[in-house]
Amino acid sequence: MQPVVVQKYGGSSVADVERILKVADRIVATRNAGRRVVAVVSAMGKTTDGLVKLAHEVCDTPDRRELDMLLTAGERISMSLLAMAVRARGLPATSLTGSQCGILTNDAPGGARVVEVRPYRVQDALDQGHVVIVAGFQGVSYRREVTTLGRGGGDTTAVALAAALGAESCEIYSDVDGVYSADPRVVEDARRLDSLSHDEMLAMARCGAKVLAADAVAYARMHGIALYARAQDGRTGETIVRNNLPSDHAWISGVAARHGCALLRYAADDDVQAAVEAELRAANLSPIALITASSAAGEHTLLLGRDVADAVDPTFERCLATLQSQLGPALILQRGTLVSIVGPAVGREPGLLTAFRAALTASGAAADTVLCHGLCLSGLLGPADADAAVVALHRTFVQGGPWHTPVPS
Repeated sequence: MQPVVVQKYGGSSVADVERILKVADRIVATRNAGRRVVAVVSAMGKTTDGLVKLAHEVCDTPDRRELDMLLTAGERISMSLLAMAVRARGLPATSLTGSQCGILTNDAPGGARVVEVRPYRVQDALDQGHVVIVAGFQGVSYRREVTTLGRGGGDTTAVALAAALGAESCEIYSDVDGVYSADPRVVEDARRLDSLSHDEMLAMARCGAKVLAADAVAYARMHGIALYARAQDGRTGETIVRNNLPSDHAWISGVAARHGCALLRYAADDDVQAAVEAELRAANLSPIALITASSAAGEHTLLLGRDVADAVDPTFERCLATLQSQLGPALILQRGTLVSIVGPAVGREPGLLTAFRAALTASGAAADTVLCHGLCLSGLLGPADADAAVVALHRTFVQGGPWHTPVPS
């Protein structure tokens, strides 16, 4: 039986009819090369932004359930048009929504988590020789409510289907040709990374790198799915996210920045911790890092990052306001941009922290708080200092010197 490949096309890849036709050509070429194709699509260009704007013209704070119903319309437009384009090229094609292709989620509007995939209709269509076009970013809850999967949810859709179908690969197409060692708009010398481990890519995504969504990478890691980040425009470069990396893999992989972060400090008290956890659970927020104290005389430190702009969903700010109201002076809240270096050296090099602080100081930035979490060494800075700090950290840890030493084989 011919192998299955899952391809995901972002909003820029299907932004207009011309680009949709180019995607159809790529799908046909893949099918003619002897592979069955499942294509996951995002909404066209800025369609989602337009729908959000409409919602806020109707009311100041749209109901999250109704907003999910509205936003999922964008992907349905893309999938239908792409299916028509593939059919016009002589191949049978079937378009399916998230619920139709069996993506089951929990009941958390705006940021649902995939809990199971039952791809029976997808498999049936593939067995009939069809190309399957799937609306990304959406699923259905156990209560039969339409849900969205949060930022980067189309990537998660693609990875979840790749795992459920036993796909040969999962290809993520966007307007960039892979993952870079830093944001090229900030660092001129940023270089494309040929390969990353799932753990490194997950760390970079959680720290602000935007090419691949964190939830999608976590799902790929859990199911052993290799990800190929490629450019839709035909550039030959790519980044492969997989296990079993080459022996000359870099000691520090990259630098990332995540804006809109909040650091919370509060007493290590069981009742206070229970109140914080209850609010985070109600807001569907997960901490980036958590440092807990072992006694009532200590202090807990919690790092949160905002994934959705407040203009779309004010949940993040509402959660912080509620915690401030409940805890009062017992809560110390610090806001800023999280700037991080990511790689296997974190936790294995004793001089890393000193070099990290020195690079920040040289850039003119000051980090009152520095955290080591997983493969990340991060500092919370003022937003105005972030770009200069990223440039300095990239120069120190990625472009050369002892920190560029490959990981021993």
